[in-house]
Amino acid sequence: MDEWVIRLIEGGGYWGIAFLMVLENLVPPIPSELIMGVAGIALARGTMTFAPVLLAGTAGCTLGNYILFLIADRLGYERLKPLVDRWGRWLTMEWQDVERAGKFFRRHGHWVVFVMRFMPMFRTLISVPAGLSHMKHVRFLIYTAAGAAVWNTLLLMGGQWLGRRFSEAAAWIGWATLVLGAATMIWYLWRVISWKPTR
Repeated sequence: MDEWVIRLIEGGGYWGIAFLMVLENLVPPIPSELIMGVAGIALARGTMTFAPVLLAGTAGCTLGNYILFLIADRLGYERLKPLVDRWGRWLTMEWQDVERAGKFFRRHGHWVVFVMRFMPMFRTLISVPAGLSHMKHVRFLIYTAAGAAVWNTLLLMGGQWLGRRFSEAAAWIGWATLVLGAATMIWYLWRVISWKPTR
């Protein structure tokens, strides 16, 4: 089982990691901690190298956030709000969440895009108010890539340390990964089923 999980990351290669990180920003149940953590285990095994993994993960993360940014930037408040109202259950958010993030973004400035990369609940959401406020594209990409690079570095180093520190890590990392993935999916499904708009 542990071999299967790690080979799933290794088999996709660097392009696979980039693709998974794009999905991490577009599909709620996929956590970057899971993707980059297992990639860190692969680094400890010597089957991948640090710089390409970091580049692939950061590029995928930046692209995923940029897609959300572009959607918000092109649609604007009036056309985006009906989409969020209609699909809010599957996004596990409502328009009030976007408004709160927008107020926080406007109050504290563009650096928030960088800082929010370290906060699981807001790392993706912040791309929407940034797009709605028509933040400069280059600045958004720089802040997003910088924040993602720092966070991914920490995740990779953690996975790498785990793989090197504990010889038995490979014996349980597969099950731990599957349990974490299943728990994340269950949490998402619970959010979808129990989600109700505030109004």
